Amino acid sequence: MGGLTAVAALAQLLPGEDLVYFGDTGRVPYGNKSRATIERYARQDAAFLTEHNVKLIIAACGTVSSTAAHIGRELPVPFLGVVEPTADAAVAATRNRRIGVIGTAATVHSGAYETAIHHLDPTARVFSQPCQLFVQLVEEGLIDPDDPIPTLVCERYLTPLKEQQVDTLILGCTHFPLLRDVISRFMGPDVTLIDSGRATAERAAALLSQQGLLNARTTGGACAFFVSDRTDAFSEVAGRFLGRPVEHVTKIVWE
Repeated sequence: MGGLTAVAALAQLLPGEDLVYFGDTGRVPYGNKSRATIERYARQDAAFLTEHNVKLIIAACGTVSSTAAHIGRELPVPFLGVVEPTADAAVAATRNRRIGVIGTAATVHSGAYETAIHHLDPTARVFSQPCQLFVQLVEEGLIDPDDPIPTLVCERYLTPLKEQQVDTLILGCTHFPLLRDVISRFMGPDVTLIDSGRATAERAAALLSQQGLLNARTTGGACAFFVSDRTDAFSEVAGRFLGRPVEHVTKIVWE
């Protein structure tokens, strides 16, 4: 579901492109599963997308990008995860070289963001915090900064990062931008939030342009939605991510 933040950014940046979205709603969350399981699911997800004649595959998921990005080498088309574009944006934004990372347990434990950040700036300090409940808050629609529930969860998770005086915070799960207002209110105006979905969409646009793969159209792009579980439940939650009703969702069944 979190990948929908990347869909929203892509639709804004590249309005002439056709998008094929697959959400593995029948098997989420990925963030608390083993690396072997995440890799197996990611391969199946990518294989499904290649059947739709796509020219680029984006793993718009912090968990897959941080634990199974190597599957991109197996694909017949370019592959992009969220880690490297987001790390680039964070290193460019930080002033005191103290960067916070929040994500699922799998993302944080992988150390992928620390590795990417230190490759760009070995002097940077990285402070990571798993925030698994943020995913459930978003999918339940508990994202109002005046709601005490997300506020208390935010305080519980982010207090250690605030105490470390990070000035840049990576939202390392593509669900988390929907909690931007809650997170920003707690962290304060001096902390820059890095939206992994937006950063990845910007990198995708640059990559397509560099490789001469951009659609000649500037408007009229369509988005096809596929999920692996109930379409009605998906449509309701997806509407929160995209800010518009989502219709004509297709359910697939794994063989």
